[in-house]
Amino acid sequence: MAAANLNSIRNTIESRLNTELQEAPIIPVVFANQSFDPDSNSSFVQCLLAFGDDEYLTLGGTTSSDNRLVGAVTINIFTEQNIGAGSNYVIGKRIRDLYNRQVVSGVIFDPVIGPTLVSNPVPEGFFQTQIRMTFEAYENL
Repeated sequence: MAAANLNSIRNTIESRLNTELQEAPIIPVVFANQSFDPDSNSSFVQCLLAFGDDEYLTLGGTTSSDNRLVGAVTINIFTEQNIGAGSNYVIGKRIRDLYNRQVVSGVIFDPVIGPTLVSNPVPEGFFQTQIRMTFEAYENL
């Protein structure tokens, strides 16, 4: 094993979500640094990824040592306003099932939190909930 490729970890997380939401009913997915102009009568999902503090697992230098990389995923679910929470929670269940305590390509997902109601959605005009989870991966230098 070598130093972890952060883009590979990001791709594992994002592609899993994108693949699931391309199944019927199709729901657009927006990732960090992508422009998107939503239609207020439709649903979409925003996925944000942040790498956090890493941890030394063994003593050593830039070789023969192990590290644990940690991060967090925030997934915002936007659905039409004034029709209730049901359709939003159906999307939330699909997403929870993708990540909840799963191990995918060496990325270990912790238990999922949410969907949690967001009281002031951004952008306005949507009903918004949020799913959050932490993840970890290991590297051997």
